[in-house]
Amino acid sequence: MRGMADLPLAMLAELTHRCPLACPYCSNPLELSAKEAELSTEDWVRIFGQAADLGVLQLHLSGGEPASRRDLLDLVIAAREAGLYTNLITSGIGLTPKRLEALDEAGLDHIQLSVQGVTARMADHIGGYKGGFDRKMHVADHIARIGFPLTLNAVMHRQNLEDLPATLEMAVRLGARRIEVACVQFQGWALRNRSALQPTRDQVDQAKEVIRDAISTYRGQLVIDFVPPDYYSDFPKACMGGWGSTGLNVTPDGTVLPCHAAETIPGLVFENAKDKPLAEVWHDSPSFNAFRGTDWMPELCRTCDRRDVDFGGCRCQAMAILGDATATDPVCRKSPGRPLLDGLLAEETLPEVAPDLVYRRI
Repeated sequence: MRGMADLPLAMLAELTHRCPLACPYCSNPLELSAKEAELSTEDWVRIFGQAADLGVLQLHLSGGEPASRRDLLDLVIAAREAGLYTNLITSGIGLTPKRLEALDEAGLDHIQLSVQGVTARMADHIGGYKGGFDRKMHVADHIARIGFPLTLNAVMHRQNLEDLPATLEMAVRLGARRIEVACVQFQGWALRNRSALQPTRDQVDQAKEVIRDAISTYRGQLVIDFVPPDYYSDFPKACMGGWGSTGLNVTPDGTVLPCHAAETIPGLVFENAKDKPLAEVWHDSPSFNAFRGTDWMPELCRTCDRRDVDFGGCRCQAMAILGDATATDPVCRKSPGRPLLDGLLAEETLPEVAPDLVYRRI
């Protein structure tokens, strides 16, 4: 049954695709929105109001680098006036002490700071931005001084997973209340670097042990969320909590998506928030309804006892690996596509396979 859509709890507002970093794991689409195509301040203010009316509670301001928008302060003020909880997802580049203080006065609720490594050598290598680590640590000091609740977003992969214990220690040192240990999800630009970033099974097993011990060690001090690599799981995760069920994304040019990578699926037509109200898009858009419920599922998923646990897994992952968004997520051990995924893992994690990173220069 397709059923009625639940109301979304969160919205990701991708304010811009502009970014000073050149991360090889970037999940943004291959074709980025130009600055000239970005929504205006007025557009975003209207969209924030519509999101609140629709039932959205949490607003995640992201990019690219949202600090690239000169109107970031105005957008935070507008979001707060709409009654939304505001979380700024940032590299820290472009956030001066004065700007952070203004955002605090405007009512920004939370900051999520990305880190690419625990040393300048590793972080600047991965981010492709010399001096980025030192600037990031400077921003973190001012975040702590002002008193913003802080989440550290640590993107982990083959080249830095051994630094996981030090990454957790850094989170505590910086005063973070939460850390998201997010192993790279291979969508967008990251697919070009999959062979260079794919961790080995030994690395993943060791990381799970580190996380298990750390949860006990840091209990009451640091909340640890671990996003393991999909490819090594036996069953897929409930991507987005189920397609079109808990959240929505709005891209820099106003395109409304059920998930961050949805535009990789051919045949879906996505509507724009400049043309239609969010409520209409959420409830009636063919793209949002394409994979809601269970009617779309192949029989293997529809008759599985995990049908209402993982909701068929990730449609974009099925598209990226199998070329078919309606197929069973190849991560699933029951999927006919699992042998293909295992073959990719075996090939890409050979010791002699170590291609150079392909940076995303914008």
